[in-house]
Amino acid sequence: MTDSIYKFDFFILDFIRDSFSCGFLDKVMPVITYLGEVGFIWIVFAVILIIRKKYRRYGILMLIAMLLGVLIGNLALKNIIMRPRPCWLESVPLLIENPTDYSFPSGHTLASVIGAIIMTAANWKNGFFAIPLAAIIAFSRLYLYVHFPTDILASVILGMVISLTILFLGKRIGRNHTDS
Repeated sequence: MTDSIYKFDFFILDFIRDSFSCGFLDKVMPVITYLGEVGFIWIVFAVILIIRKKYRRYGILMLIAMLLGVLIGNLALKNIIMRPRPCWLESVPLLIENPTDYSFPSGHTLASVIGAIIMTAANWKNGFFAIPLAAIIAFSRLYLYVHFPTDILASVILGMVISLTILFLGKRIGRNHTDS
């Protein structure tokens, strides 16, 4: 089973590398991936939401969800599963520094999905830029050969579960405070 998953993952990674690799993307993808580093761009968006009184609750929920993502994804799952990165298994020229932590799940993708969902929940118009930004950050991890497609898929699912759970709990807590 594991061999089949690795074969599938490498097939997709090699397809991306063979089909999309070009000088322009070689310059752009490291910049895009950097936006997702430690959830940087999403933290900036959370602060912007917090500054605006109307969206403050969403900014706080976004930070809570991202913290939960770090605890579950980066601190727990990465160290329990200890999946090597594709660039550790295949010798490919890297356009970014070789990551030192494990591959599963993708922290960049996890933070991006959480950020995009909560920003869209705050105002559906935010989704027009947040969702494509999250998708391109996730794609950059594949393009740069530092994550497997199944890492990305699992991160999308985990990010959806975390963000929707935090939004649900935030709504319940908010309702309980207004009822008292």
